[in-house]
Amino acid sequence: MGNFIGDFVKGKDLHNYEELITIGIQVHREIDFFTDNHELVRQSTKRLRADYRHYSRVIVDMFYDHFLAIHFQDYASISLEAFTNNAYKLLEQNIDLFPPKAQNMLPYMIRGNWLMNYKHLGGIHRSLQGISRRTKFDVQLHLAVQDLQKHFHLYEAEFKAFFPQIMEHISVFREDLINSKL
Repeated sequence: MGNFIGDFVKGKDLHNYEELITIGIQVHREIDFFTDNHELVRQSTKRLRADYRHYSRVIVDMFYDHFLAIHFQDYASISLEAFTNNAYKLLEQNIDLFPPKAQNMLPYMIRGNWLMNYKHLGGIHRSLQGISRRTKFDVQLHLAVQDLQKHFHLYEAEFKAFFPQIMEHISVFREDLINSKL
């Protein structure tokens, strides 16, 4: 839950949540920090920067979500479908704890089955279209799917090299965070 609401909780508001949700928010922030500063991710974003500038980071996040969905069984002990169903159920049961913007977004996420649909290029296309509609500028982020198709194996290789590193980093980070609270 904390990871889901991480982008909606600002600064000092972190401490308005129970400890496990707070840890999830901190993990979310660390994932963002680690990802934004990783050379492999920068390599992926560089390929998109000329066309999408600062949105290239958002696009690469979506591309990596796509590869995680495709290769989910390589990283998890349950199926993507089981994980998705469990996540949606948990989030729905606790929606009252979320900031208003997260409460508003959750029904769209569930109705569009975002987590499962990241597995398909059409799902990435729709998600990027949705982000485009919410930006201040006229950007057509959904066109980046063409870049994904063109350089599919490069992005996939970068993801596969990156993802075990972030898993290890976050595992240690979470353990250190929990131990510091004991």
